[in-house]
Amino acid sequence: MVPNYQPAQRIPVRGLGSRIWDQDGREYVDFAAGIAVTALGHANPRMVAALTEQANRLWHVSNVMTNEPALRLAQRLIDLSFADKVFFCNSGGEANEAAFKLARRRGNTQFGAHKNVILSFEHAFHGRTLFTVSVGGQPKYTQGFEPLPGGIRHLPFNDLAALKAAMNDTVCAVVMEPLQGEGGILPADPDFVRGARALCDQYDALLIFDEVQTGNGRTGRYFAYEQIGVAPDVLTTAKGLGGGFPIAAMLTTDACAQAFSVGSHGSTYGGNPLACAVADVVVEQISKPETLENVRARADQLMQGLTALSHRYPDRIAAPRGQGLLIGIPLLGSWQGKAGAVVAAAMDQGLWMLLAGPDVLRLTPALTIGAEDVAEGLLRLERALAAV
Repeated sequence: MVPNYQPAQRIPVRGLGSRIWDQDGREYVDFAAGIAVTALGHANPRMVAALTEQANRLWHVSNVMTNEPALRLAQRLIDLSFADKVFFCNSGGEANEAAFKLARRRGNTQFGAHKNVILSFEHAFHGRTLFTVSVGGQPKYTQGFEPLPGGIRHLPFNDLAALKAAMNDTVCAVVMEPLQGEGGILPADPDFVRGARALCDQYDALLIFDEVQTGNGRTGRYFAYEQIGVAPDVLTTAKGLGGGFPIAAMLTTDACAQAFSVGSHGSTYGGNPLACAVADVVVEQISKPETLENVRARADQLMQGLTALSHRYPDRIAAPRGQGLLIGIPLLGSWQGKAGAVVAAAMDQGLWMLLAGPDVLRLTPALTIGAEDVAEGLLRLERALAAV
């Protein structure tokens, strides 16, 4: 394969719930969930049934015509959100690409060519296309790909004064993650988000929330913006939406959706019946009160366990931060820069986990993970920390 990944030297071959087994039959507790993707765990029977049933009916028809699973899923997402319209695609990067193109096109067609500036924030991550990686605020992902698209400015996150100073009539959109994921599990301050909403209204700019990682129950509500109480104009989501099957969505209002006309944007596989049938079951299950309650209960359990670990290693790890089952553990002192080493040690102890940069460990287990798996995972993490 092209050497753009650095895979672990273990190859998983089977999963069930929140456990994984590798080629040698070794078992792991899964605190990663495919980077917040396998939201209902591995081999979920309802997902398997939906996939099998749809596979025996209709896989693909293209967007020359619509299909029943896509219509059902779109309606379900609209019912769960602020939105009136949905655009389906295949990944978070594609969803953000669509959102940024929508903002540029709206600015151009409704106000003039001058309204094209996108304001983003330092340490943000919005995808891997050239446009989305440029909007993201991490230079390490753009180095070597110059020249980059223009009309993009990066500001300090949670700095309302800096945002106010940057806003003017050339801004077509402000884009943010309600909780920065790749940037280190950093929550947006509610006052900052409310201020951004007011500034976007004042300058006729779109407020775009990237909920690729925070959406679909990850933070304990279906979408993270619900906890802040501020609705965006556009929302993007992916990862957990398909529970492991590739699908993503851009949600928006009727008024904003009109900026796209027939042929202005598209996706060959976007909204295909197979992906939509699986995602419809995933969204139905995640949106159930008992699933979201489990997210909150397991989040409390993890936070308590991780806080206890921070007390045992006060000069190595800080208290955890995050929302729901998107949790970061900052490393301190001599362990800063060594998140990769801790993740490797955890794998040796039978625990799959993630990092969010070199200084932060990241936990994103399945939303359905049980108390026993959380307790076992915490024990294995403690053994990993001791080994390090």
